[in-house]
Amino acid sequence: MAKLTIRVEDKLATISPMIYGHFAEHLGRCIYEGFWVGEGSAIPNTRGIRNDTVAALRKLRAPVIRWPGGCFADDYHWADGTGPRDARPSRLNIWWHDTESNAFGTHEFIDLCRQTGAAPYICLNVGSGTPEEAAAWIEYCNCALPTTRAQQRATGGSPEPFNVKYWGVGNENWGCGGHFAPDDYAREYRRFATYLRGRSASPIELIACGHTTPDWNRRFLETLGDLRMLDHLSVHRYYNCGHATEFTDTEYYNLYPRALQVENDIVEAATAIALYNRTARKIGVIVDEWGVWHPEARGESGLYQRNTLRDALVAAACFDVFNRHADVVTMANIAQTVNVLQCIAQTEGDKMWLTPTFHAYDLYQGHMGNAAVRVELDDVPTIEARKGDGAVVQQPVVSASASLAPAKGECVVTFQNLHLTDPLDVMIALRSAKANRVAAEVLTAKDVRDHNGPDAPNKVRPKRFDLAAKGSTLRATVPPHSLVSARVALR
Repeated sequence: MAKLTIRVEDKLATISPMIYGHFAEHLGRCIYEGFWVGEGSAIPNTRGIRNDTVAALRKLRAPVIRWPGGCFADDYHWADGTGPRDARPSRLNIWWHDTESNAFGTHEFIDLCRQTGAAPYICLNVGSGTPEEAAAWIEYCNCALPTTRAQQRATGGSPEPFNVKYWGVGNENWGCGGHFAPDDYAREYRRFATYLRGRSASPIELIACGHTTPDWNRRFLETLGDLRMLDHLSVHRYYNCGHATEFTDTEYYNLYPRALQVENDIVEAATAIALYNRTARKIGVIVDEWGVWHPEARGESGLYQRNTLRDALVAAACFDVFNRHADVVTMANIAQTVNVLQCIAQTEGDKMWLTPTFHAYDLYQGHMGNAAVRVELDDVPTIEARKGDGAVVQQPVVSASASLAPAKGECVVTFQNLHLTDPLDVMIALRSAKANRVAAEVLTAKDVRDHNGPDAPNKVRPKRFDLAAKGSTLRATVPPHSLVSARVALR
């Protein structure tokens, strides 16, 4: 029997709601069709933004949306997406080989955020842009004084500032964002950051795009020198093993250690920050692009892929990592929200369906804003798996995290049995607390390759789950390839 010990008294850090964030790029059918259908569309919409995808994000209490990219950000000139829509220029989207109508611009993005309740996170153009252009965008969004740009914002229908807090200073500037060496990006970041904060009436936070190579981040931070210019350092982690719906059992298991490499990314980034941060300020780690990127998700398909139960289970294991490292992880944004890569929803004309990954998000949202508490695993079986570099690891079949909401007197526990075929008897021991009542759900399916679609939108969805509670002990037999979320009222 696998044992999970929840040390309710051992609080690690507050889990930022921003960890359960989203990312939307002008790519494939994410923005156009996924969100924007236009005010004249027969698809139900509010000011051109489709209602069903907004409702999905509201259901998840989406905390933040990152936009407009991605690689697109470093070739995007924000002024193109302002003014009357019929007068906006059509541009070439050089990264995704399509035209960009600019129908969805800054005002539309802010409207999307307001409709969903999410905070806006805007990525600035460093690769082909200038500090002046970046600063002007911040002024346009956030300036409260009657400058020409603020008046242009008012003419566009928004006299009050947008108060955008999060600003990314470029995207993947080691690659599509300009192919900078870390030292060169540090100098460019410093040049941009010098001119940004003074344009905003409200406080802003600046995010540098780091790398998963530790030496790259260290060289960047060392050259940057003055870390008062930096609020967060981001990393990206994509992974795959086998195809979206056609993969072997071995490939299923091998995907886990490839995804969980994100834990090393977080630790390495936090270590580099600690090495060079000589201030008392906390500088966070953001994982603002992450998720499974299957081989069939290519440019010509708009990075569209089927999303199976496997993808949701692996995402949940990543959520556990983020929760455990809540002391340093300040935000995470899965790629991408609708119709692209590991999305939470997919559309086809006027139809919209939720992916299993949506349900993983839903089952984990109870952690948002809670205090992460320590979870100890004992007597957990392991499965042999291989990382991307071929190294063999013993992958535990249980992934778990827990959090405490003192005001509610509630402990939220999420855990999974990733074994493909074997159920698992699990005992959960609460330390320094007893269970009063338990409400639990399970996400599973007949086959881990199952996915939702327009003709079967509810093939994979959560169901009620029986978790027996007696005193400080909870017991259950957990089905194979399944995820359980439990809310435990404490006494």
